[in-house]
Amino acid sequence: MAAMRAVYLLRSAAPQGRARGRTYVGFTVDPRRRLRQHNGGRRRGGARRTSGRGPWEMEVFVHGFPSDVAALRFEWAWQHPNSSRRLLAPPPRRPREQPISFALRLLPRLLRAPPWSRLPLRVRWLRPPGPEVELAPPPHVVEEKGAGLPRLKRKKGRGLEAVGEGRGCGLCEEVRAQATPLLRCPRPQCSMAAHPPCLARLFLAPEPQQLLPVTGTCPSCHTPLLWGDLIRRCLGEAEPEEEWAEPDDVIISSSAPT
Repeated sequence: MAAMRAVYLLRSAAPQGRARGRTYVGFTVDPRRRLRQHNGGRRRGGARRTSGRGPWEMEVFVHGFPSDVAALRFEWAWQHPNSSRRLLAPPPRRPREQPISFALRLLPRLLRAPPWSRLPLRVRWLRPPGPEVELAPPPHVVEEKGAGLPRLKRKKGRGLEAVGEGRGCGLCEEVRAQATPLLRCPRPQCSMAAHPPCLARLFLAPEPQQLLPVTGTCPSCHTPLLWGDLIRRCLGEAEPEEEWAEPDDVIISSSAPT
């Protein structure tokens, strides 16, 4: 079972002083817990750069990364846009532009840069995006909106689904070795099952120059599918289920340690 991998953006809500308007980009497997740590200071596990400069508010986080390395590289590029080789032409900081506006302006540009432009990522807006977000994310990136942070609870993955008991690929109609996985449509009423190479060739038909599919359509029920979600579902690596707290129960900005 895999944990949620999220890269988040914090904004200091300090009423005055040098900390006012500061931002912080970090990586976590639990955004709700990590925000409590930042607002609790270093004794509670917060980072040195955020200690004593809060209270902090979480603006947005990106999740759905296939590995810690992919998430940490995204975090580093967001922190150092001018040093990252992923952004070929990073936007310059505008005169008198607030750090939070610049960070939000960078986000869709990062999502459009390879290799993240082909990953099945999700963007959770904890506050409505403002006018500084000039570009939209790639079409396959899911945008989620909500005022609360998730309480994560573990769920068991489906595990690797191997071909067995005479069940074969619905595209090539072959039954291969027992260890060959089948990708299945998530719709309960759909029985589509296919080998990853077979389904990948189908998904890549409109863009044959690419090696990794991003999206495609189920050949049976014609439902739009994300390739990354199919792979994680097959391997039992779907992100943990989330319980959403009511707005009054979610402390997005709090300096009280917990």
